[in-house]
Amino acid sequence: MKKKLAGLIGILILSVVLNACSNYKFKADTEYVIDDFNVTNHKGEEVSLESLKGKPWLAMFIFTNCTSICQPMTFNMTEIQTELQERGVEDYNIVGFSVDPANDSPEVLSEYLSHFTVPDESKWNLLTGYDQTWIEQFSVNSFKSLVKMPKEGDQVLHGSSFYLVDEKGIAVKNYPGTEEVPYDTIAIDIETLIEERLGK
Repeated sequence: MKKKLAGLIGILILSVVLNACSNYKFKADTEYVIDDFNVTNHKGEEVSLESLKGKPWLAMFIFTNCTSICQPMTFNMTEIQTELQERGVEDYNIVGFSVDPANDSPEVLSEYLSHFTVPDESKWNLLTGYDQTWIEQFSVNSFKSLVKMPKEGDQVLHGSSFYLVDEKGIAVKNYPGTEEVPYDTIAIDIETLIEERLGK
């Protein structure tokens, strides 16, 4: 009797979980309109807000001389992409804004990325081609995130969050980018945005 009851409870729990997954709706926890930009990626290609529209994208702020959080953030982004690949999700981009553009040329950014196992580099855009004042203003205006070059030293102050930007160019959600990164949640959120756009 106890085994039957435990089995029924297990089936009930599984049913609730599956039903919750099937009815999952993306819920934005913030909405910031991204300022227009036209810059250069690590492959020397022009990238603009307009060129990114039509697909959701994940954004982060990093720089190649970073001695603390940037490498873990970049590694975590590759893990998110692995999760997306396993789910068969294709229509997205990954965007990393350099917070040290004076040093991070396309060649330097490309070399930096080569040290990571990137599942699909075609979806990556590590960006530069602007000045320090621009990125400091852009990060605050578009993501409400601080970027600041210190008066002494070369370690730029910046946030560690990942940001989900929808296909219209609006930042709709953010996540921790260094520790306790919710890989599954991020992948599901991207997948859900794509399905909602396609009307599925």
